[in-house]
Amino acid sequence: MIHNGIEFDTYFKNYPDENGYFGKYGGVYITPELKAAMEEITEAYFTICKSSKFISELRKIRKEFQGRPTPISYLERLSGKLGNVQIYVKREDLNHTGAHKLNHCMGEGLLAKYMGKKKIIAETGAGQHGVALATAAAYFGLECDIYMGAVDIKKQAPNVSRMKILGANVIEVTHGLATLKEAVDAAFEAYAKDYKNCIYCIGSVLGPHPFPMMVRDFQSVVGIEAREQFLSMTGELPDAVVACVGGGSNAMGMFSGFLNDPVDIYGVEPLGRGPALGDHAASLTYGTEGIMHGFNSIMLKDENGEAAPVYSVSSGLDYPSSGPEHAFLHDLGRVKYDVIDDDEAIDAFFTLAKLEGIIPALESAHAVAYAMKLAKTMSHGSILVNLSGRGDKDMDYVIEKYGIR
Repeated sequence: MIHNGIEFDTYFKNYPDENGYFGKYGGVYITPELKAAMEEITEAYFTICKSSKFISELRKIRKEFQGRPTPISYLERLSGKLGNVQIYVKREDLNHTGAHKLNHCMGEGLLAKYMGKKKIIAETGAGQHGVALATAAAYFGLECDIYMGAVDIKKQAPNVSRMKILGANVIEVTHGLATLKEAVDAAFEAYAKDYKNCIYCIGSVLGPHPFPMMVRDFQSVVGIEAREQFLSMTGELPDAVVACVGGGSNAMGMFSGFLNDPVDIYGVEPLGRGPALGDHAASLTYGTEGIMHGFNSIMLKDENGEAAPVYSVSSGLDYPSSGPEHAFLHDLGRVKYDVIDDDEAIDAFFTLAKLEGIIPALESAHAVAYAMKLAKTMSHGSILVNLSGRGDKDMDYVIEKYGIR
């Protein structure tokens, strides 16, 4: 398949390039010392990912520890309510720890072990990445420091407790807006001071090269499984594939399986309270090109050209930029990026729970809400949604703020 001059049958061999660029996006914009650390990680990853021992161990972990492959569920009642379009969900909520995050965290933990590191450091927003990384650290016998904004610690108390039970050191970040961006800032600062003994395990397809590529590769299991499962279930490909996008790891995992197919692909960003700057986190929809956290992408900026304040009801989506590969696919037009606001996401949260017995993460609820809107514009066909996580972590917050609908 060729789209805007890009041959997608060879896409993964060509992107990113050797310097970590997807077109003009990506790269490595960090201090010389940290650049050396990134080069060490890149070298280790390219060595280990070709090793049959590593691949075999990772496959065993996915099958015997994570519970993969996760299934696809057909949402019969929701589909019937919306019309003639059939909606399906890839059940990453059934992956161990309750979200897609463990897919790359176990890979990163295995890489850390291979490199002889003693500690893994990370940021987390909704807490799912933090829980997954704390799980990986426990599995591989590594120390674990998780940086989390004070606002998110309050919103995501169940996941904070899980991280602590798993043995992680949860470090509260109180400066700035005290959300995901500030947690990333703090984690990078800590990593810079101790990069010889630890590895920074970024929680999405962002940051300096090789992380956008590496996390995508580990998450591609989602799209590979989903494509095969959907063909087996229905005998054909879905008409549309939908996933939520903050940094974008679950989306790139899902999209990877379908980029070379005649399938419409939609990335769903959080519109939050509305389009005014500071009321949303829809960087691809409203942002411009810019550099932050070591990579060039599309980001939301304030009047000084710095990262703008962002907001979303979903802690995992409130980041002022997006992964560089998403920026590239946005510019190519291969993926359409659109928005869902808080109210629509909350409505989808309760609708999916009451009609299908599935309580989605607020992040995933954005994708479900978009699929519901999209279905109403189609006369027939099928939509496959990546249900990236379960909503246990969000229930107390949703009930406190919105009640039961």
